[in-house]
Amino acid sequence: PAQVMRYQVLLSLMLSSQTKDQVTSAAMLRLRQHGLTVDSVLQMDDATLGQIIYPVGFWRNKVKYIKQTTAILKQKYGGDIPRTVEELVQLPGVGPKMAHLAMNIAWDSVSGIAVDTHVHRIANRLKWVKKETRNPEQTRVALEDWLPRDLWSEINWLLVGFGQQTCLPVNPRCAQCLNQDICPAAKRH
Repeated sequence: PAQVMRYQVLLSLMLSSQTKDQVTSAAMLRLRQHGLTVDSVLQMDDATLGQIIYPVGFWRNKVKYIKQTTAILKQKYGGDIPRTVEELVQLPGVGPKMAHLAMNIAWDSVSGIAVDTHVHRIANRLKWVKKETRNPEQTRVALEDWLPRDLWSEINWLLVGFGQQTCLPVNPRCAQCLNQDICPAAKRH
């Protein structure tokens, strides 16, 4: 059902923070094997939930956030996820990047650019921001100021993969990068 799908989208986003995609995917598979619904998670004790999601990054905190968020969803939203970024970021363990991705994937609504560390780093390296930004939220505002809205949903997917494979945080692979001729950062390396 659509409501269950939206809940699973939110949980996968919560698990994905500071975690490799393969680890998140495996944790989601194990959760689905236990019936991944609001009610099934609320009935699960913390130790069991922890065993299921381990080894995702910060799994102990995520157990707490998932349980708190799931209880709020049951109590305040009838088991569904909120329909606005403002409400989503009020949930424990949900930040702006997750909220914008949830809006896009779960509600098919582009509410803003989802900016994580990769998008933040690359936007600054490419000088896509007028002046250097200090955090992902500043980068989001700066990117939304000039990037056409119809590209907002694509930019995260494009830059995350690029940031994981080529434009690495340390020792970027500028020599192999197809953008080396237009990238201000490549000229320094």
